[in-house]
Amino acid sequence: MTNKKASSGHTFRKFVVVMVIILIIAVGFTGLNYYLKYYTPNVTDKQEYLYIHTGADFNAVYKTIQDKGIVKDTASFYKAAENMNYVSRVKAGRYHLKSGMSNRRLINMLASGTQEPVNFSFHNLRLKEEFAGFVGKHLEPDSVSMVRLLDSASYLQQYGLTPDNVYVVFMPNTYQLYWNTTPDKFFKRMYANYEKYWTPERKQKAAALNLTPVEVSVLASIVDAEALHDDEMPAIAGLYLNRLKKGMKLEADPTVIFAEHDFTIKRVLTRYLSINSPYNTYLHTGLPPGPIMMPSVNAVDAVLDYQHNDYIYMCAKADFSGYHAFATNMTDHMVNAHAFQKALNDRNIRK
Repeated sequence: MTNKKASSGHTFRKFVVVMVIILIIAVGFTGLNYYLKYYTPNVTDKQEYLYIHTGADFNAVYKTIQDKGIVKDTASFYKAAENMNYVSRVKAGRYHLKSGMSNRRLINMLASGTQEPVNFSFHNLRLKEEFAGFVGKHLEPDSVSMVRLLDSASYLQQYGLTPDNVYVVFMPNTYQLYWNTTPDKFFKRMYANYEKYWTPERKQKAAALNLTPVEVSVLASIVDAEALHDDEMPAIAGLYLNRLKKGMKLEADPTVIFAEHDFTIKRVLTRYLSINSPYNTYLHTGLPPGPIMMPSVNAVDAVLDYQHNDYIYMCAKADFSGYHAFATNMTDHMVNAHAFQKALNDRNIRK
């Protein structure tokens, strides 16, 4: 009897030990599975960024991850995303991927919307349509949506701008923007920077010229188009301000080129001067209705801090240095102009 009890107790202990071992193995397997699903390195080095478009759902994100080979084990990513409730927390953006990221780290980044901003730089873009296309190459909004906003008179009216002069707002610089910035937020960011530039001191300088900030930028666009060298901008600005004060036509060649929309023109011929356009300053007195290119900050500063001179005329120097020969009277100007025309002829530059 005693032996039977001892045997029964021994069997029970063996059963308990076996069950404990099974439990340990089960817990270990569960823990291992949990670790593999959430913490093991899974992101590949095939893509530097994951782009999630506005309005995209989890299925679209998952398809991109599959198609781009962003993770090694898509099944574990999918399961982890479900368990972490990412399927209902998708946020648009541009996300910087690092090789070896775990599912948990990747999903936490995506779900929290922790995206990396874009360093967005631009300068010397001639047309707003060209600028809209440039935006579309670097940010999510396409060129069509950007042009639509920049051509919306009702939208721009709240900022005191028009589709003709809106381009003055975009001051060349480097901006940090999120990739999925909407056209409206993009414009507001540009406008905030524009407003920041126009300090009370600068507004006072503009008023002293009898110009609005927008008009200063329009004139600056002409100065910028004329000047190959920044150090000549104040002299050119002074010349055009002299013509404005005297009620003379600006007669700026770059405005004719803009009116023609042919930026390959190297020689402005007489036949171009009669182009029927409000931008043609050979036909119309005063400033054109908007900028003829994106004015640089240096050009705007050059108008505000213009060189006080008596120049009325200028033409490019015959040495093709990129500088101009200035004159206070027509006689001296014609001498300079003939010298430049001869240089063009010598180089067979006919148009």
